[in-house]
Amino acid sequence: MKMFSLTIAGPVLLALGCAGNYPPPTQQMADVQSANRSANELGAQNNPRAQLHLKLAEDQLLQAKAAMDHDDNRAADRLLTRAKADAELAVALTREDNAKTEATKAYDQSNAQRSVNVEQGAHP
Repeated sequence: MKMFSLTIAGPVLLALGCAGNYPPPTQQMADVQSANRSANELGAQNNPRAQLHLKLAEDQLLQAKAAMDHDDNRAADRLLTRAKADAELAVALTREDNAKTEATKAYDQSNAQRSVNVEQGAHP
């Protein structure tokens, strides 16, 4: 019976001992900060669709920093994973809206030029 207890208790204690040694997610922190910076540079704070995701990413980054201050690196890692996804979504939404705006401008310019050409005698 004593051998059975040691057989079960050993791995459990080992697992518990390793749980506290979760490394700080410093690379993930840098990745999130980079993605947030990219979103801001693209103008996500001025884009209604991207604003929410940028705010979520910033809030999760702050929560992750607080978790790391309390040595809860596992929770910080999860928060940073979500923050990175939100920041990257803000980047993608901003790029999409910027591309749509540019496409609309190009279409309008093309139509304007077509009208000028017709006025000058060109055949459509």
